[in-house]
Amino acid sequence: MADRETAGTMKILMVNKFLYPNGGSETYIFKLGEELQKRGNEVQYFGMEHTGRIVGNRAERYTADMDFHTGKLQKLLYPFKIIYSFEAKRKMGEVLLDMNPDVVHLNNINFQLTPSVIYAVRAYEKKTGRRVKVVYTAHDYQWVCPNHMMRIPSTGKICFACRDGHFGACSKNRCIHNSKIKSLLGTVEAAFYARRKTYGMVDAIICPSEFMKKQLDTNPLLADKTIMLRNFVEKPERAKGKEAADYVLYFGRYAEEKGMETLLKACQALPEIPFVFAGSGPLEEKVDQVKNVENKGFVTGEALRSLIAGARFSVYPSEWYENGPFSVMESQMHGTPVLVSDLGGAPELVQAGRTGELFRGGDVEELTAHIRELWEDPGRCLTYRKNCLEINFDTVGEYCDKIVRKVYT
Repeated sequence: MADRETAGTMKILMVNKFLYPNGGSETYIFKLGEELQKRGNEVQYFGMEHTGRIVGNRAERYTADMDFHTGKLQKLLYPFKIIYSFEAKRKMGEVLLDMNPDVVHLNNINFQLTPSVIYAVRAYEKKTGRRVKVVYTAHDYQWVCPNHMMRIPSTGKICFACRDGHFGACSKNRCIHNSKIKSLLGTVEAAFYARRKTYGMVDAIICPSEFMKKQLDTNPLLADKTIMLRNFVEKPERAKGKEAADYVLYFGRYAEEKGMETLLKACQALPEIPFVFAGSGPLEEKVDQVKNVENKGFVTGEALRSLIAGARFSVYPSEWYENGPFSVMESQMHGTPVLVSDLGGAPELVQAGRTGELFRGGDVEELTAHIRELWEDPGRCLTYRKNCLEINFDTVGEYCDKIVRKVYT
């Protein structure tokens, strides 16, 4: 390993349950992996097989696709495979023996892959005598909260009950898909790995926000391993002379935990203000019912960039403890101010009163008032836009420099 570090090249195995574009963690692993490869490192990927898979490994070993929302899995091995996957451990071991990585970089692994992959790395070390650095990027709160959101879905209330290592509240509150069975399994899974001190076997934990770091630091096994590194964002080319259009933008998932119910109520209370939504999700039918909301559907690439850059301001009303959302950074990178809820790591990304504003998450009246004030004060929005253009979040290259220097080596 030392020779590779000196030469500036390493072998990195990225581990994530989804190996196709699905959300923020996938954006993260694909962009980071691409940048690492550009620098001469070897990057391979391990996760579930899927028809949409866009990355992989030389050994062509992946776990079977698992969809917890179809109902098919419960009839088969669902109760067992989400706690400990012998398949994932075995196939991961085959990839490790073929690749001989210097670093294994874990991302979203719980339930579909399970932390059995951590044991696969340590078994590989014992078999080969090689030392592997195990790194984990915390994209959510799974390692201190069985439902990963620190939020009770049935009530929408924020919850810290499991953070002390006693996970019974997950079952009591039906925190996973509002199901007794699934919540019990989540409780068992969390207790099983806590008792075995499995998460203490990783070498470093990357936290994209101070809030995330604070939550993981409540676990003594993790506290001395956490490192705060904010996510990266691509800096777009500025559209010369582009003026903000007359709409307020929301882009993201149409889901209850994203604050959609609250935002839609605010939209209805402000019929004189045009809103543009870009995304998809379970609440799409409700989005389509609000007269002053234009639903663009799922938008990507240049079309999305144009929507962001053209908005007077964007709204990020999430009602769970977001980590370090790309959406908030992307908005400001395009010179568009953000009105963001005050929960989790999202408000750390906004300079309140300079590049955007904060409101109390879940408070319809406060959100409505902020939207109205910003809409009726275009001069303030213009000042915020100018300030946004001065922000310097890390590019993927700058982030890669830090992660190699501070975490991998």
